[in-house]
Amino acid sequence: MKERKTREIRIKNLRIGGKNPIAVQSMAATKTTDIPATLRQVRILEAAGADLIRIAIDNMKDLEALAEISKQTDKPLSVDLQENWKLAEAVAPYIHKIRYNPGHLHHIERDKTVEQKVAWLIGIAKKHDLAIRVGVNCGSVAPDFLEKYPTEEEAMIQSAAYHCKLLDDLGFANYCVSLKDSDPKKVIDINKQFAALRPDVPLHLGVTEAGLPPEGVIKTRVAFEQLISQGIGDTIRVSLTVPFDNKGDEITVGRQILDDIEHGRFRSVPDFGDKKLNIISCPSCSRVENEKFVDLAIKVREMTQYAKEHRLTIAIMGCRVNGPGETDDADLGLWCAPTVVNLKKKDELIGTYSYEEIIPRLKQEVDRLIAAKN
Repeated sequence: MKERKTREIRIKNLRIGGKNPIAVQSMAATKTTDIPATLRQVRILEAAGADLIRIAIDNMKDLEALAEISKQTDKPLSVDLQENWKLAEAVAPYIHKIRYNPGHLHHIERDKTVEQKVAWLIGIAKKHDLAIRVGVNCGSVAPDFLEKYPTEEEAMIQSAAYHCKLLDDLGFANYCVSLKDSDPKKVIDINKQFAALRPDVPLHLGVTEAGLPPEGVIKTRVAFEQLISQGIGDTIRVSLTVPFDNKGDEITVGRQILDDIEHGRFRSVPDFGDKKLNIISCPSCSRVENEKFVDLAIKVREMTQYAKEHRLTIAIMGCRVNGPGETDDADLGLWCAPTVVNLKKKDELIGTYSYEEIIPRLKQEVDRLIAAKN
């Protein structure tokens, strides 16, 4: 394997980047306000060997729960604020790292510039000795960059690079970057390009919405094998659609992949996206609107087995944060609300259906797409 060249950053007592071992992390899947259930998730991830645990914070009730949860674990904690970046100051005393998405900074206080908002976030990070992850995802790229660059991949890379410069200019170096997509080929490509552009910046690797095992494991392995062997990647997240009690599998799988890469055990991999059915689904996390989401993903995979030789992409998303945008590129997309599922064809909404109605309705659309392609 090629040697990694990134600088070291610190997250509580965890060091990533430089010559440090690649850290393995995951995210609690339960509602953060359900303190016993979330603590159970934390214990599952601790037992599996997680180096870092991430928790979603969407509102003040989540924040109150986080204050209690943080007292009961010694693991470094990260928070994912999504649109609610203004909660950074309130959560800072209880955590060690903040992930912000450049594509979500325009949602609140539109009279302030992105640069002003980032400067405020970095001020909080400096005051509380926090690390920052600049997390750029497909489906939620900052609109200004999508307008400026011809492809989503280039917009992602340039968005990340721009925010790195913002942090550099603010005199803040305790940060890492992630560039994620549900397609392992794109993950490989954009991370290679970014690493060439900024070889000093530690990278958080992941195939977002990798989906159900074993396909989700294979997609993730494809990306990690090709990147880590080239000296790219300092911390990893395996994003699998699994029941809450199996959340530790993300850590176990991640460590197995790292061990295989270290010992030269590489696997032959299929060709994703060229000829066959591709089902993507997000990992269960605390933003999931209904726990039926995991069962729905399984049912979609079972129902579509008859179409496995057709070049179709079906995306199943569990919440309103990632659902609307990250289904836009799929042939058919489902994003789950608390009591209904929204069915889309690319960026067009077909309709809204109950969890009981959605599978037969989805099959009708799959059949239409197959007939049209034929």
